[in-house]
Amino acid sequence: MSRPVQSAPQFITEFGVDVPALTTNQMRELDRIAMEETGPNLFQMMENAGRTLAQVAIDMLGRSWQAARVVVVAGPGGNGGGGICAARHLANRRGRVALALSDPDHLREVPAMQRKIFQQTPGQELEISRIAEQHPDLIVDALFGYSLRRAPGGTAVELIPRANDSGAPILALDVPSGVDATTGESPGVTIKPQRTITLALPKTGLFTAATGDLFLADIGIPQGAYRRVAATYITPFEDRFWISLTRR
Repeated sequence: MSRPVQSAPQFITEFGVDVPALTTNQMRELDRIAMEETGPNLFQMMENAGRTLAQVAIDMLGRSWQAARVVVVAGPGGNGGGGICAARHLANRRGRVALALSDPDHLREVPAMQRKIFQQTPGQELEISRIAEQHPDLIVDALFGYSLRRAPGGTAVELIPRANDSGAPILALDVPSGVDATTGESPGVTIKPQRTITLALPKTGLFTAATGDLFLADIGIPQGAYRRVAATYITPFEDRFWISLTRR
Protein backbone atom coordinates (compact mmCIF):
# COMPACT_ATOMS: atom_id res chain seq x y z
CA MET A 1 0.00 0.00 0.00
CA SER A 2 1.27 3.48 -0.84
CA ARG A 3 1.96 5.90 1.99
CA PRO A 4 0.13 9.24 1.96
CA VAL A 5 1.87 11.98 0.03
CA GLN A 6 3.68 14.26 2.50
CA SER A 7 5.82 16.46 0.25
CA ALA A 8 4.91 20.02 -0.75
CA PRO A 9 2.14 20.21 -3.38
CA GLN A 10 3.29 20.70 -6.94
CA PHE A 11 0.09 22.24 -8.32
CA ILE A 12 -2.34 24.98 -7.36
CA THR A 13 -5.92 25.60 -8.53
CA GLU A 14 -7.47 28.77 -9.88
CA PHE A 15 -8.99 29.17 -6.39
CA GLY A 16 -5.57 29.08 -4.70
CA VAL A 17 -5.94 25.55 -3.31
CA ASP A 18 -2.80 23.40 -3.20
CA VAL A 19 -3.22 20.04 -4.94
CA PRO A 20 -0.83 17.13 -4.27
CA ALA A 21 0.39 14.98 -7.15
CA LEU A 22 0.44 11.17 -7.17
CA THR A 23 2.79 8.63 -8.68
CA THR A 24 1.40 5.80 -10.77
CA ASN A 25 1.49 3.42 -7.78
CA GLN A 26 -0.30 5.91 -5.55
CA MET A 27 -2.96 6.53 -8.19
CA ARG A 28 -3.43 2.79 -8.59
CA GLU A 29 -3.94 2.52 -4.82
CA LEU A 30 -6.50 5.35 -4.89
CA ASP A 31 -8.43 3.56 -7.63
CA ARG A 32 -8.28 0.32 -5.62
CA ILE A 33 -9.64 2.01 -2.50
CA ALA A 34 -12.48 3.54 -4.48
CA MET A 35 -13.43 0.37 -6.34
CA GLU A 36 -13.07 -2.08 -3.43
CA GLU A 37 -13.87 -0.05 -0.32
CA THR A 38 -15.48 3.37 -0.66
CA GLY A 39 -16.89 3.63 -4.19
CA PRO A 40 -17.57 4.87 -6.76
CA ASN A 41 -17.15 1.81 -8.96
CA LEU A 42 -15.24 1.80 -12.25
CA PHE A 43 -18.37 2.30 -14.37
CA GLN A 44 -19.27 5.44 -12.41
CA MET A 45 -15.76 6.90 -12.49
CA MET A 46 -15.45 6.30 -16.23
CA GLU A 47 -18.82 7.91 -16.87
CA ASN A 48 -17.82 10.98 -14.86
CA ALA A 49 -14.47 11.19 -16.66
CA GLY A 50 -16.05 10.86 -20.11
CA ARG A 51 -18.74 13.43 -19.51
CA THR A 52 -16.20 15.99 -18.27
CA LEU A 53 -13.93 15.22 -21.22
CA ALA A 54 -16.85 15.99 -23.55
CA GLN A 55 -17.47 19.28 -21.74
CA VAL A 56 -13.83 20.32 -22.11
CA ALA A 57 -13.93 19.42 -25.82
CA ILE A 58 -16.98 21.66 -26.28
CA ASP A 59 -15.22 24.44 -24.38
CA MET A 60 -12.18 24.16 -26.69
CA LEU A 61 -14.30 24.32 -29.84
CA GLY A 62 -16.46 27.25 -28.77
CA ARG A 63 -20.00 28.21 -29.72
CA SER A 64 -19.91 26.55 -33.16
CA TRP A 65 -18.73 23.22 -31.77
CA GLN A 66 -21.57 21.23 -33.35
CA ALA A 67 -20.29 22.16 -36.81
CA ALA A 68 -16.76 20.99 -35.95
CA ARG A 69 -15.39 17.54 -36.70
CA VAL A 70 -14.11 15.68 -33.64
CA VAL A 71 -12.09 12.47 -33.79
CA VAL A 72 -11.67 10.46 -30.58
CA VAL A 73 -8.79 7.98 -30.59
CA ALA A 74 -9.23 5.41 -27.84
CA GLY A 75 -7.30 2.46 -26.47
CA PRO A 76 -8.69 -0.79 -25.01
CA GLY A 77 -8.29 0.12 -21.32
CA GLY A 78 -9.86 2.50 -18.83
CA ASN A 79 -8.52 5.61 -20.52
CA GLY A 80 -10.04 4.48 -23.79
CA GLY A 81 -13.35 3.87 -22.05
CA GLY A 82 -13.43 7.48 -20.93
CA GLY A 83 -12.79 8.58 -24.50
CA ILE A 84 -15.56 6.38 -25.87
CA CYS A 85 -17.93 7.78 -23.26
CA ALA A 86 -17.01 11.33 -24.29
CA ALA A 87 -17.65 10.45 -27.93
CA ARG A 88 -21.13 9.26 -26.98
CA HIS A 89 -21.95 12.44 -25.08
CA LEU A 90 -20.81 14.57 -28.01
CA ALA A 91 -22.80 12.49 -30.50
CA ASN A 92 -25.90 12.66 -28.26
CA ARG A 93 -25.71 16.44 -28.52
CA ARG A 94 -25.59 16.41 -32.32
CA GLY A 95 -21.83 16.72 -32.47
CA ARG A 96 -19.98 15.47 -35.56
CA VAL A 97 -17.87 12.85 -33.86
CA ALA A 98 -15.94 9.82 -35.11
CA LEU A 99 -14.37 7.14 -32.94
CA ALA A 100 -11.15 5.32 -33.87
CA LEU A 101 -10.20 2.36 -31.65
CA SER A 102 -6.57 1.29 -31.53
CA ASP A 103 -7.41 -2.31 -30.55
CA PRO A 104 -11.15 -2.92 -31.01
CA ASP A 105 -10.87 -6.70 -30.59
CA HIS A 106 -9.41 -6.52 -27.09
CA LEU A 107 -11.53 -3.98 -25.21
CA ARG A 108 -11.84 -4.56 -21.48
CA GLU A 109 -15.27 -5.01 -19.93
CA VAL A 110 -16.11 -1.39 -19.14
CA PRO A 111 -14.77 0.11 -22.41
CA ALA A 112 -16.65 -2.61 -24.29
CA MET A 113 -19.86 -1.51 -22.58
CA GLN A 114 -19.13 2.11 -23.49
CA ARG A 115 -18.63 1.07 -27.11
CA LYS A 116 -21.96 -0.80 -27.09
CA ILE A 117 -23.72 2.37 -25.90
CA PHE A 118 -21.85 4.55 -28.41
CA GLN A 119 -23.07 2.32 -31.25
CA GLN A 120 -26.63 3.50 -30.53
CA THR A 121 -25.72 7.15 -31.25
CA PRO A 122 -25.34 8.98 -34.58
CA GLY A 123 -21.55 8.92 -34.08
CA GLN A 124 -19.49 6.82 -36.47
CA GLU A 125 -16.71 4.34 -35.84
CA LEU A 126 -13.90 4.38 -38.35
CA GLU A 127 -10.66 2.62 -39.17
CA ILE A 128 -7.42 4.25 -38.06
CA SER A 129 -6.33 4.62 -41.68
CA ARG A 130 -9.29 6.92 -42.36
CA ILE A 131 -8.58 9.53 -39.69
CA ALA A 132 -6.90 11.92 -42.14
CA GLU A 133 -10.04 11.86 -44.33
CA GLN A 134 -12.00 13.45 -41.47
CA HIS A 135 -9.97 16.69 -41.51
CA PRO A 136 -10.68 16.99 -37.77
CA ASP A 137 -11.06 20.28 -35.94
CA LEU A 138 -10.19 18.52 -32.68
CA ILE A 139 -8.57 15.21 -31.77
CA VAL A 140 -9.29 13.68 -28.37
CA ASP A 141 -6.47 11.46 -27.12
CA ALA A 142 -7.67 8.56 -24.95
CA LEU A 143 -5.11 5.93 -25.94
CA PHE A 144 -3.14 5.39 -22.73
CA GLY A 145 -3.68 6.38 -19.10
CA TYR A 146 -1.41 6.57 -16.11
CA SER A 147 -0.27 2.92 -16.25
CA LEU A 148 2.01 3.27 -19.31
CA ARG A 149 5.55 2.14 -18.41
CA ARG A 150 7.19 1.61 -21.79
CA ALA A 151 7.19 3.06 -25.28
CA PRO A 152 3.80 2.78 -27.01
CA GLY A 153 3.52 -0.16 -29.37
CA GLY A 154 1.08 -1.62 -31.87
CA THR A 155 -1.19 0.70 -33.78
CA ALA A 156 -0.51 3.54 -31.32
CA VAL A 157 2.91 4.00 -32.93
CA GLU A 158 1.04 4.94 -36.10
CA LEU A 159 -1.83 6.79 -34.44
CA ILE A 160 0.17 9.21 -32.30
CA PRO A 161 2.26 10.74 -35.14
CA ARG A 162 -0.88 10.99 -37.30
CA ALA A 163 -2.62 12.93 -34.58
CA ASN A 164 0.35 15.23 -34.02
CA ASP A 165 0.74 15.88 -37.76
CA SER A 166 -2.96 16.48 -38.42
CA GLY A 167 -2.80 20.19 -37.66
CA ALA A 168 -5.80 19.85 -35.32
CA PRO A 169 -5.55 20.80 -31.65
CA ILE A 170 -5.37 17.79 -29.34
CA LEU A 171 -7.13 17.27 -26.01
CA ALA A 172 -5.52 14.54 -23.88
CA LEU A 173 -7.32 12.56 -21.20
CA ASP A 174 -5.49 12.13 -17.86
CA VAL A 175 -1.94 11.94 -19.29
CA PRO A 176 -0.76 12.68 -22.84
CA SER A 177 -0.36 9.26 -24.45
CA GLY A 178 3.27 8.16 -24.43
CA VAL A 179 4.20 10.04 -21.23
CA ASP A 180 5.28 8.17 -18.09
CA ALA A 181 2.81 9.46 -15.48
CA THR A 182 5.33 9.22 -12.64
CA THR A 183 8.48 10.63 -14.23
CA GLY A 184 7.17 12.72 -17.12
CA GLU A 185 9.60 11.00 -19.45
CA SER A 186 8.68 9.97 -22.99
CA PRO A 187 10.16 6.54 -23.85
CA GLY A 188 8.73 6.65 -27.40
CA VAL A 189 6.28 8.63 -29.51
CA THR A 190 4.15 11.05 -27.50
CA ILE A 191 0.95 13.01 -28.05
CA LYS A 192 1.50 16.77 -28.05
CA PRO A 193 -1.73 18.29 -26.68
CA GLN A 194 -3.00 21.82 -26.41
CA ARG A 195 -4.95 20.78 -23.30
CA THR A 196 -4.82 17.91 -20.83
CA ILE A 197 -7.66 17.06 -18.45
CA THR A 198 -6.22 14.86 -15.71
CA LEU A 199 -8.44 12.78 -13.43
CA ALA A 200 -8.92 12.80 -9.63
CA LEU A 201 -5.45 14.18 -8.81
CA PRO A 202 -2.58 15.29 -11.05
CA LYS A 203 0.23 12.85 -11.64
CA THR A 204 3.82 13.69 -10.68
CA GLY A 205 5.01 13.37 -14.29
CA LEU A 206 2.71 16.16 -15.42
CA PHE A 207 4.91 18.66 -13.60
CA THR A 208 7.59 18.33 -16.31
CA ALA A 209 5.69 16.84 -19.27
CA ALA A 210 4.34 18.95 -22.14
CA THR A 211 0.63 19.00 -21.32
CA GLY A 212 -0.57 22.28 -22.79
CA ASP A 213 -3.13 23.95 -20.54
CA LEU A 214 -3.74 21.62 -17.61
CA PHE A 215 -7.10 20.91 -15.97
CA LEU A 216 -8.31 18.61 -13.20
CA ALA A 217 -11.58 16.62 -13.30
CA ASP A 218 -13.70 15.43 -10.39
CA ILE A 219 -14.63 11.79 -11.04
CA GLY A 220 -16.65 11.34 -7.85
CA ILE A 221 -14.08 9.87 -5.45
CA PRO A 222 -14.94 10.84 -1.83
CA GLN A 223 -12.61 12.83 0.39
CA GLY A 224 -12.07 9.89 2.72
CA ALA A 225 -10.47 7.88 -0.08
CA TYR A 226 -8.19 10.77 -1.08
CA ARG A 227 -6.99 11.21 2.50
CA ARG A 228 -5.76 7.61 2.46
CA VAL A 229 -3.15 8.43 -0.19
CA ALA A 230 -2.66 12.21 0.10
CA ALA A 231 -2.34 13.52 3.64
CA THR A 232 -2.44 17.14 2.43
CA TYR A 233 -5.65 16.73 0.43
CA ILE A 234 -8.22 19.55 0.51
CA THR A 235 -11.23 19.32 -1.80
CA PRO A 236 -10.24 21.65 -4.69
CA PHE A 237 -13.33 21.83 -6.90
CA GLU A 238 -15.53 24.42 -5.16
CA ASP A 239 -18.74 24.64 -7.28
CA ARG A 240 -17.26 23.07 -10.43
CA PHE A 241 -16.55 19.61 -11.78
CA TRP A 242 -13.36 20.61 -13.61
CA ILE A 243 -10.87 23.32 -12.80
CA SER A 244 -7.59 24.70 -14.15
CA LEU A 245 -4.23 23.84 -12.57
CA THR A 246 -0.90 25.64 -12.60
CA ARG A 247 2.49 24.35 -11.52
CA ARG A 248 4.11 25.63 -8.37
